[in-house]
Amino acid sequence: MKTEGYSSEGHFDEMFTSDGEIRGHYEEYFNYLSKASNKKMRQLQHSANKAQKAMGMTFNVYHDNQGLEKILHLDIVPRIISNTEWKKLEAGLKQRIHALNLFLQDIYNEQKILKDGVVPAELILGSKDFLKPCIGLTPPKGIWCHITGTDLIRDKNGEYYILEDNLRCPSGVSYMLESREIIKRAYPQLFNDEGVMPVSDYPAKLLKMLQYLSDKSKPVVGVLTPGIYNSAYFEHSYLALQMGVELVNGVDLIVKDKIVYMQTTKGLEQIDVLYRRIDDSFLDPLTFNPESMLGIPGVFEAYKAGNIAFANAPGTGVADDKAVYAYVPRIIKYYLDEEPILNNVPTYLCREEKDRKYVLEHIDQLVVKETNAAGGYGMLIGPKSDKEEHEKFRQLIKDNPNNYIAQPTLSLSTVPCLTENGIDGRHVDLRPYILYGDEIEVIPGALTRVALKKGSLVVNSSQGGGSKDTWVLYN
Repeated sequence: MKTEGYSSEGHFDEMFTSDGEIRGHYEEYFNYLSKASNKKMRQLQHSANKAQKAMGMTFNVYHDNQGLEKILHLDIVPRIISNTEWKKLEAGLKQRIHALNLFLQDIYNEQKILKDGVVPAELILGSKDFLKPCIGLTPPKGIWCHITGTDLIRDKNGEYYILEDNLRCPSGVSYMLESREIIKRAYPQLFNDEGVMPVSDYPAKLLKMLQYLSDKSKPVVGVLTPGIYNSAYFEHSYLALQMGVELVNGVDLIVKDKIVYMQTTKGLEQIDVLYRRIDDSFLDPLTFNPESMLGIPGVFEAYKAGNIAFANAPGTGVADDKAVYAYVPRIIKYYLDEEPILNNVPTYLCREEKDRKYVLEHIDQLVVKETNAAGGYGMLIGPKSDKEEHEKFRQLIKDNPNNYIAQPTLSLSTVPCLTENGIDGRHVDLRPYILYGDEIEVIPGALTRVALKKGSLVVNSSQGGGSKDTWVLYN
């Protein structure tokens, strides 16, 4: 397969140096690529596409008027991360999750960090994701954020930066697991020769973590899904199947005397731990949104009584608000007395007058984001937008400054992809998954999301992005 015309100018490429040399951890794969014909690579891609369809690896795009289920395109060329790089990522992610968990425990209890003025009290207490019913609560084992999917990018120098924290219901792990199975079949020998760390034990580790939340020796665990129309339903059913636990809807569950039961063909069975894949506000119509048809009436009282554990705990959303993100370095310093191992992308808070003035004057150079939006929506990429869009966002910021942050436009790193014209670089981000049970564990792989259009920086699946298998090497 030819790589002529491959350009890494103006950004960091993960396979080639700026001089066109192959990076050490890509050498073995590059040798394979050099010998593989165009026809062979296209056959591998065709087989991968068929396997995805057969596995039902689809997602719904809510904003797509056609309402079609889509396949998350899996590029056949893996992303490879050296062990040295991964160790730094692992240490930085563990540090960050540890600090965010302490932050959540504090803001729902003593609120020391707010009293000390490290994080503005009004930012937290005024957030729609700060759940007043959780005040005074400590979740089972003191853990709030059991499953995290943290998004990272690399700048033009190859330095990793945290882009955002996903502590609510992070999705995508099923694509990481299924993609690995497909790519292993494409390169069986190479996979073994490279020494790639496994991810296939994730469901077992997830189940162990969920069971850890209960004091029972054999707790009953379930995955709570909003149902088949949810964009991540494939993942909910996949993980329940892999763990060998029940996949349940709100209508399958009932609360009696502050105990949660599953309605089965044999009668009621108590359920002890729920891996919830529905938002806080829909969890219990008696405590949160009274119009919710997805939740379980009375489940929050059962949670407060200690009769059910949730992963993630209700209330975690306040810690992954994009405005709170800007304070995470201070949060790490406050609770752990350490400097962050992984840096944030520099962030301007439109709520602060000095930052807002800068953003309004330099909007054509910045990425502007809504603090509570996800999936690439509610976002302006300044350099790629016209004056009319700039003016529209200026007005939005002036009308509601608290709702917006801005960041410099970083040129994401590129990784080789199979395109119609051969091998070429496409921009990527990285979402590793972190489990917090009796210890914090970073799964040695990740969901790599890729912008399939040449030059595009938007990697979200809902915006037409694809994915890659991520190989973390033992050596």
